Amino acid sequence: MDPSRYAELFLTESQEHLSAINTSLLELERAPGAEAPVAALFRAMHTIKGMAATMGYQAVTEIAHEAESLLDGVRRGALRADHVLADLLFATADLLERTIEATTDGHAPPDAHDVLERMRAMTRLARATPPRSLASVRGGAAGTRVVVTLEPDTPLKGVRAWMAAQKLAALGRLVATEPAEAALQADQFDRTFTVILETAAAPDLLVQVARGAGFVESAEVHVPGAAPAVSPAPVTEEHEIPERASGAMHRPSGAITAEFAIPEGAERVRTQRHIRIDLRRLDVLMNLIGELVIARGRLQAIAADRKDAELDDALAHASRLVSELQDEIMTTRLVPVWQVFDRFPRLVRDAARSLGKDVDFVIEGKEIELDRSMLDEIGDPVVHLLRNAVDHGLETPAERRAAGKSPSGRLRLAAMRDRSSVLIRVSDDGRGIDRERVLAKAKRLGLVEPEVEALADDELFRMIARPGFSTSEQVTDLSGRGVGIDAVATRVRQLGGTLELRSEDGRGTTVTARLPATLAIVRAVLARVADETYAIPMTHVSETMELAEHVNETVKGREVLSLREDILPLMHLRDLVQLPRHRDRINHVVVLEMADKRAGVLVDRLLGQQDIVVKPYDGVRGGLALFSGATILGDGAPALILDVNSLL
Repeated sequence: MDPSRYAELFLTESQEHLSAINTSLLELERAPGAEAPVAALFRAMHTIKGMAATMGYQAVTEIAHEAESLLDGVRRGALRADHVLADLLFATADLLERTIEATTDGHAPPDAHDVLERMRAMTRLARATPPRSLASVRGGAAGTRVVVTLEPDTPLKGVRAWMAAQKLAALGRLVATEPAEAALQADQFDRTFTVILETAAAPDLLVQVARGAGFVESAEVHVPGAAPAVSPAPVTEEHEIPERASGAMHRPSGAITAEFAIPEGAERVRTQRHIRIDLRRLDVLMNLIGELVIARGRLQAIAADRKDAELDDALAHASRLVSELQDEIMTTRLVPVWQVFDRFPRLVRDAARSLGKDVDFVIEGKEIELDRSMLDEIGDPVVHLLRNAVDHGLETPAERRAAGKSPSGRLRLAAMRDRSSVLIRVSDDGRGIDRERVLAKAKRLGLVEPEVEALADDELFRMIARPGFSTSEQVTDLSGRGVGIDAVATRVRQLGGTLELRSEDGRGTTVTARLPATLAIVRAVLARVADETYAIPMTHVSETMELAEHVNETVKGREVLSLREDILPLMHLRDLVQLPRHRDRINHVVVLEMADKRAGVLVDRLLGQQDIVVKPYDGVRGGLALFSGATILGDGAPALILDVNSLL
């Protein structure tokens, strides 16, 4: 076997087990006497060890083996799951992750000597208590027997067999395997093996769990004194793509799962309804549908000139199909935010421990979906906001008691939908931002006038988001609130979103990132000034209207628009793009809205709405910071996309 063929598969499955390890460690730290997280940790470490041994990754195998030995001591009651053990296991998980990444990339593994020696020393202490072995029972052992047969040509056969055994062990107590564990992991069996359990689980459930390990041709359960429960081999028809085919087996980093429904009444060939798709293929599809949308716009422009009823009907039908295809592809790219959010509890835990703080961390809205590319990009800004909340937002237990609060601070990360946007919100119940210190620092730097007595939330945000602005007296490993917030705001803005801040003295701070659900194709209003066309994303357009120029009012030297009961700032797009104004002309107004901010933008003409494909935009050095991207219109002409965040 050539291990390099399965390196990506090993990496993907190992990352899933590492995520489970971190989750179980957090559970164990909260409930040191609980058995479930210890069992889950042992299974995950054992599975990683078996996979690494099969792949020939010795460094990974050694770390997982020592961790497994240590956990066995906890399982037997010879070791207490205190904070010393928890810290060592967290360090082991980090080391294991770095070693797996280095090994699969073909690099030298990191130095593991210190962590290995600490684990071995603790394991030696545990061995002072005689072990209660469960794996030494031979083939004559009594219990429920699950006979599993793997599919022909199953890759990593020994690993797959041990995964099935561990899944079954979660339903009871693993007594033995036939052949023994060592033979299974060394692939020293044909395709059939037996797992012997002490369990009260129903035979049908055991069959289902065994098949859940993947690449299982059949499973048969023998309960003493009962008829065997059998899982027949699945039928694979010619049109079906086997799960072990190269396109489904080889799972590159970034692969996602797409679900396809079987029509009602159709024959179910097999229960598996998911396939693994390389994300790069979805990127190609997204680019192609983008070009198709541009081509549709071109055809619509041609059809408008021809005024041919038959052509119009055919184009309308094709447009509906393109729109449906676009929706399906964009939906396929959506993934739940938990795929990134699940790594944050560990991060918060480590930050709180290093600062001697107690933090109750809550994640809400894990099921909210974002485009995969957007989700990857938002991870780092959220990490920064969480660290700052723990470092500078939340107080120590003593400070919280003195303020009449619970000693444990509350930190909340939430995802939610708001029209066509997704909100990512980080909030804490800490001390809030010290407005007086921020104001004093701003005055020293000459950023505000000396007579200013207080800062509103938007002014406060502008101050702390300036590069290099900080009120911290000392530098820590965690960034201070305000140090690097400009980087967060810049990244969110590059993603087409905005960042909002609310802070209340003694009650906490909330930072909200408002993001589009996808970056690729957006609905926009096309506006024209002179002979230039600009696109304004519909997400931020509340309404449009015609307006004669002489209706404009002036307040304190600034043009405003009286809209019903509101007075809105009024901007000329000609001024923004540095074109001369035209007098005595009917102008159109686009009313922009973002959070609680509103403004009107005067344009010469409105050309209607259109789906536009967002293309990367590299601004000219020294050019205007008004645009977030560019697009190609139906007539082949380019148009710049206005960055509404820079206008409000």
